[in-house]
Amino acid sequence: MLIIVLVLNAAMFLAEFGAGLAADSTALMADSVDMLGDALVYGLSLYAMARSARWKAGAAVAKGSFILIFGGLIILEAISKVSSGATPTGSLMLMFGGLALAVNLACFGLLWRYRSQDVNMSSSFECSRNDLIANGGVLLAGGAVMITALPWPDLVIGLLIAAVFLRSAWRVLAEAWPMLMNRQTAIPREENSA
Repeated sequence: MLIIVLVLNAAMFLAEFGAGLAADSTALMADSVDMLGDALVYGLSLYAMARSARWKAGAAVAKGSFILIFGGLIILEAISKVSSGATPTGSLMLMFGGLALAVNLACFGLLWRYRSQDVNMSSSFECSRNDLIANGGVLLAGGAVMITALPWPDLVIGLLIAAVFLRSAWRVLAEAWPMLMNRQTAIPREENSA
């Protein structure tokens, strides 16, 4: 299941990033970079799956760090777009935002039953849920750009996507960091009590 969502996200990153460049859209590029981040996250999840609770917590900390970095990069991209004032192509935003939403709905459905399995899978599910929010934002921005012919809806949605990423990063790191720092998670309870 994680291999499937990894491949879907990696392929969607390539398609959406190219569309984001062509459309000059901060929101679309932010969503595409999130797809790349998710592919990396799912790869980490695969690596940590058969490992100890401490390894899983470490993978979740890495995922939270990825999410935090991507949120910061989106904010920097939006700041650079404010100075250029270029209006993105709303129709491309709608087309690729819709395609990304379809892919992410499929990934969300695949991850749903594993969302509470452990901190590793919970953080993967968190990434998938963020994607749906981001996709909805891209569609909203694309529609608003088409109606107004202004760049601001794209920038606002790009910044809102960044805020969702930063909030999610905080939640993942707040849950996983204490587990990573607790050396007890690496030792089974029976051995610990001896």
